[in-house]
Amino acid sequence: MLIAQITDTHIKTEGRLAYRKVNTAANLARCVEHLGRLDPRPDIVLMTGDLVDFGKPEEYRLLRRLIAPLECPVYVIPGNHDDRENLRRAFSDHDYLPDDGEFLHYAVEDYPVRLIGLDTTIPGAPGGTLCDRRLEWLDRTLAQAPDRPTALYMHHPPFLTGITHMDVQNCDAGDALGALIESHPQVMRVMCGHVHRPIQLQWHGVTASIAPSPSHYVAFDLRENGPPCFVIEPALCQLHHWREDTGLVSHLSFIGSFEGPFPFFDEHGKLID
Repeated sequence: MLIAQITDTHIKTEGRLAYRKVNTAANLARCVEHLGRLDPRPDIVLMTGDLVDFGKPEEYRLLRRLIAPLECPVYVIPGNHDDRENLRRAFSDHDYLPDDGEFLHYAVEDYPVRLIGLDTTIPGAPGGTLCDRRLEWLDRTLAQAPDRPTALYMHHPPFLTGITHMDVQNCDAGDALGALIESHPQVMRVMCGHVHRPIQLQWHGVTASIAPSPSHYVAFDLRENGPPCFVIEPALCQLHHWREDTGLVSHLSFIGSFEGPFPFFDEHGKLID
């Protein structure tokens, strides 16, 4: 099973640039085209929040057009730039999303890996949380399938990255979530967005990771008072490959045209010198 993770696409209304500089729509279109050229192609796509920039219905309409060429199921969760109700309406044909209720979290049972999408958003705030009600829902949901390998995906990371201006916007329930994960050993991965950079660590006994944006990056700056800035670096998406004998193995996939592939060996099986 191959899972593609796309995050922080920040789609604006038609013709608008993010921060007056970044063509997020064109960047997402290139990412979708890239995924369509992979062999094998992804079985599913996870979109881990900040799908659009201001949560407007017209932004979601453009987003739907941009991802329409994807031939596999797409699963979405909100980020702090999203509007829950507008997202729910824009993806009303996606049966996994709850029709009502305050939060947009859910479990996907159809694959070798059980997938649980978590809604960490706080309306009007850049940071995230998993309140008691959300954690109770997660605890109940995990308890329903204790023997199935499970991956959680959420927008706000529940751990520190060292990029200070982003760390203050983390999911503020990291300790509580970590303790809950330790009590459910079937959880093997936590996948996040929000920071626009590829980051990974061991956290409460599982691998936790952040996927890069296919559009623009938060600047890599580990100074305590580093300013909030973005940079344009090579576009990436993340691929998570599941096999029963290895679990989830993650790869970064560069978006664009590059030289190669070139053979290591000649027609006689000799290493090319």
